[in-house]
Amino acid sequence: MKIVFINNDLEKYANKDRYGYRKLGLKRFKKFKQRLDQLKASETLEDLRNQPGRFHELKNDRKGQWACDLDHPYRLIFRPQENPVPNDENGNYIWSKIKSTEIIEIKNYH
Repeated sequence: MKIVFINNDLEKYANKDRYGYRKLGLKRFKKFKQRLDQLKASETLEDLRNQPGRFHELKNDRKGQWACDLDHPYRLIFRPQENPVPNDENGNYIWSKIKSTEIIEIKNYH
């Protein structure tokens, strides 16, 4: 899957280990890198549906975004890059047609 980043800091976390470790802490940094590896190794979001990390769609004011677990309570937040995002006749997103994502943030949104 293709991955882009919404800002330079998130991209630095991914590409400069020392910087990522320093900013996120060891535990969160390791989970962040693990989740990015999972995204990169997948062809579509469907490939991630049942993998560790609890990849899931968000609701309400975060509709159109997805999240996966890092270290509790932090999540990696991302959104599909397809425009428009593929959905079926009932308005449900078609995970198997989403092939690129944009990393938005690392956050405790609860």
